[in-house]
Amino acid sequence: MSLGARFHLLPAALLALSGCTVTPLLPYATDTPPLVLVPAAQAGVNDQRGRFREVYCAVLAARPADTPDHRPCEEALTRVGTEPAASGKPVVLGAPRRPFKALVVPGIGYECIEPWLKSAGEGREELRRRGFEFGVLRVDALSSSAFNATQVRDAVLAMPPESGSPRLVLVGYSKGIADILEALVAHPEMRKHVAAVVAVAGAVGGSPLANDAEQYMADLMRHFPGARCGPGDGGAVHSLRPGPRLAWLAANPLPRDVRFYSVVTYPSPDRISAILKPSYNKLSAVDARNDSQVIFRDQVVPGSTLLAYINADHWAVAVPLSRTHPTLASVFVTQNAYPREALLDAVLRYIDEDLAIAPR
Repeated sequence: MSLGARFHLLPAALLALSGCTVTPLLPYATDTPPLVLVPAAQAGVNDQRGRFREVYCAVLAARPADTPDHRPCEEALTRVGTEPAASGKPVVLGAPRRPFKALVVPGIGYECIEPWLKSAGEGREELRRRGFEFGVLRVDALSSSAFNATQVRDAVLAMPPESGSPRLVLVGYSKGIADILEALVAHPEMRKHVAAVVAVAGAVGGSPLANDAEQYMADLMRHFPGARCGPGDGGAVHSLRPGPRLAWLAANPLPRDVRFYSVVTYPSPDRISAILKPSYNKLSAVDARNDSQVIFRDQVVPGSTLLAYINADHWAVAVPLSRTHPTLASVFVTQNAYPREALLDAVLRYIDEDLAIAPR
């Protein structure tokens, strides 16, 4: 499963190599909304890590030999603080009640590197065997979230109408979640078609690394081998900066008729790929609890259900480089293997169960 790509390869390398700067990643400013740092429960986040662990562990244990990049459950997840207790309820591993279709909105640069990445269709058959559909909702690689929000709306409304409850699950990877959130607020007509929204390594609150980047760095991806992406509106990097992201969240309460879920990448330091170590270290000047691109607390959608902290870096949870470019991965992207299909399977099974218990 490829969940798309955002501060990808070339820009990420540029960001990583710019470590000589002395400019603070979070500079002094007075134009941000008032902010506080509180426990997730006090921010309206529903912590369901205990039940999700049961579901994910059951999915991983069910067929280890047939799960790409299988990893034991305790290694796949990161325990953070006091995790809620397991529910003790059985996990249904058969056909889902609702055959969800997961559409991933990728992040910055995906359209540029997709031909080189060779990930089209990656994991699609595996997820179909598990009872789910999977695809990528393509948006401009280098445009702002406001621009891409219209593309998300258009793609959703262009889908054939279906009877019964909606079965579309939008999965926002990195900047992709910002595109989705802006689409849901700006275009309420699309909400009735969406069963749920999931942030995976989402840049919900932006990334301090974007404060130290400029759009021309991202534009270099237009020269990537085989790239077929245009310049867009040139607002991608600005859309990833913490100031604009937090200001947008403050001014735009999220709709209550959509169910939101958050999957956070929270790798142990030894799970950071070699090529991502410089950006991990740079972002650690703000907070070492990061995935090399986004700090853990900036990945949670306000008012969402927190499903898990994943022991994987920003690329491992989404970009199958160890499968499509194994030689490159063995040298540079050294911690890329992760059971992505099993993770998405568990997420969709949890949503299936959650919506059956408390339909929206």
